Amino acid sequence: MSIAKHILEQLAGCSLPEWHFVEPSLRRKTLLPGERLFRAGVAHPFVYFVESGIIKMIYETDEGDVWVKAFAAENRFFASLAALSPGGTTSFSALAACTATVEAVPYTMLQQLGDRHPLWQLALRRAFELYGFRKEARERDLLTLSAEERYMRFINDNPSIVERVPEKDIAGYVRVTPVALSRIKARIKLRQMEADNAP
Repeated sequence: MSIAKHILEQLAGCSLPEWHFVEPSLRRKTLLPGERLFRAGVAHPFVYFVESGIIKMIYETDEGDVWVKAFAAENRFFASLAALSPGGTTSFSALAACTATVEAVPYTMLQQLGDRHPLWQLALRRAFELYGFRKEARERDLLTLSAEERYMRFINDNPSIVERVPEKDIAGYVRVTPVALSRIKARIKLRQMEADNAP
């Protein structure tokens, strides 16, 4: 089954009508590690569904810094919301953190189906709600947690991602340099050793 169909029907809670309308426009793509799915600043009104692997979404500064906005692993969906509006362009870049396969669906097609069917409206509403919840949680972590707390939350919440992405990407997500992340890991390891050796 198409991963897009699987995820959208999970959101709707049942089968969706007129899926045959989507199939001809659905595009499946496999990317190698580091290969870009799209760049920031381009017209790209698509919603992506991750079949396998991990996609990382990044912001790149004029100074050459790269910060990871989010990761999307299997059974996740994502899009640049800025690019979904008429005339909009992507606000971030997306590339494969490891070998990944994704499916793309044009957003205008999802809108058309939502206009015709309450079940599609439900799936889209729940998708936007889920996206909003994730975004709010990410903002909360960035604004209220220390770098070490952000790292601990990330590794506890995403063990399958931690094992498959380079450490520099984890540092970019935690929003520290790779050197700072190494220091954080060393402090955590030292505390664990001290706790293990405590009487």
